[in-house]
Amino acid sequence: MLTKFKLKEMKHNTRVKSGYSNVQVVALTILRVLIGWHFLYEGLVKIYTPGWTAKSYLLASVGPFSSVFKALAESASVLQIADFLNVWGLILIGLSLFVGLFSRLSNWFGIALLAFYYLSYPPFADLATSGYVEGNYWIVNRNLIEMAALFVLVMFPSSHITGLDRFIFPDQEKDKLVSNPH
Repeated sequence: MLTKFKLKEMKHNTRVKSGYSNVQVVALTILRVLIGWHFLYEGLVKIYTPGWTAKSYLLASVGPFSSVFKALAESASVLQIADFLNVWGLILIGLSLFVGLFSRLSNWFGIALLAFYYLSYPPFADLATSGYVEGNYWIVNRNLIEMAALFVLVMFPSSHITGLDRFIFPDQEKDKLVSNPH
């Protein structure tokens, strides 16, 4: 039978071990899973859409890097590689975040992929908008917000607590406690 003291000690140890309160763990896990689902869904939609390609998206890009994106679309072999990397990047990043497997790496890859989307249609006032933009923004759009959310997950990971990473990297928390005992 657990005494009041033991229950209090268990709660304290749980918080010290993870470094987060239960509410923080839940919030970070929800954020990771939602972003993972978004990536996974976008990738699955593309893979199951017959004849999907990023060609029209790339050809219509605007901004200072539009020539780079247009050049990708103009080469059939490069476009094929870009399509493959885009679809499977979305699926693998999404699945990884959704189940909490290799999340730190997936967060960085997600940030990189979203940066490409952001740079292909940067939300600057002097640029023409197109059908690929979901509204009228100035500097901040959903890609930038999702990049910031992924960066939060890099800084405050949860997959070692609520994801499959806890089985692959079981000593991750012990290492943090040894290097930072507070």
